Amino acid sequence: MSETMIRIEDVHKEYKVEGGKDVNALNGVDLDIRRNEFVCVVGPSGCGKTTLLNIVAGLEPFDSGRVTMHGEDIVGPGSERGVIFQQYALFPWMTVRKNIEYGMKFLKKSDGMPLYTKEEKTAKTKHYIEMVNLTGFEDSYPKALSGGMKQRVAIARGYAQNPEVLLMDEPFGALDAQTRAQLQEDLLQTWEKETKTVLFITHDVDEAVLLATRVVIMSARPGQIKEIVDITLAYPRNQATKMDPVFIQHRNYIWDTVYKMYLEVRK
Repeated sequence: MSETMIRIEDVHKEYKVEGGKDVNALNGVDLDIRRNEFVCVVGPSGCGKTTLLNIVAGLEPFDSGRVTMHGEDIVGPGSERGVIFQQYALFPWMTVRKNIEYGMKFLKKSDGMPLYTKEEKTAKTKHYIEMVNLTGFEDSYPKALSGGMKQRVAIARGYAQNPEVLLMDEPFGALDAQTRAQLQEDLLQTWEKETKTVLFITHDVDEAVLLATRVVIMSARPGQIKEIVDITLAYPRNQATKMDPVFIQHRNYIWDTVYKMYLEVRK
């Protein structure tokens, strides 16, 4: 069995609401994420998917439980965990090249010296620009890019920081269907080449089944893990994979499980 990278143990999170009813977001979440896994989390709106990702990212505190990486407690953000959000969060005054290169300047060796030389940063930036198919747009500014191209820059920047784990919060949620499909395939190809560990939040069951090695189904609030489904489709995958009977079987099962929870909430 592969090494456990991230361990989430009995995590509870409640939001205090002044003058209103407190919100119990997570109620005893347990999850192990193994090296080089692609784990997708799905569930009804408000089930705590993004809260869970933000806790793993070290961006949000939690009330009780434990979250570790390689056995060490996660107590804040770290360069070993890269985060890619739905909103691209690019620096508008920087070109594509400068946006991708930005995070690398903060990476240090154990002796405090820069991890990469100027020449190495240039070479790595070129590599990731090619990887996300943005050759020719190196000197463009975000305002000149489409939504899909901006998200490609965000993904390249995430990879360029060389994290062990990529945390992705509905990164394709704001894109049109065609762009989303293309970026799903690009991400799969990149993941297979770069062999990162990925935790990916999505509300799209088809997307989860297409991408994931495992799909985590969360219950309606308060968020708990209802079930974890091993996706038995071979890689490489692409949009044609959605016609595979195994894909359809997984998709239908997960969708039915999530939809039943949604109906329960509405009662």
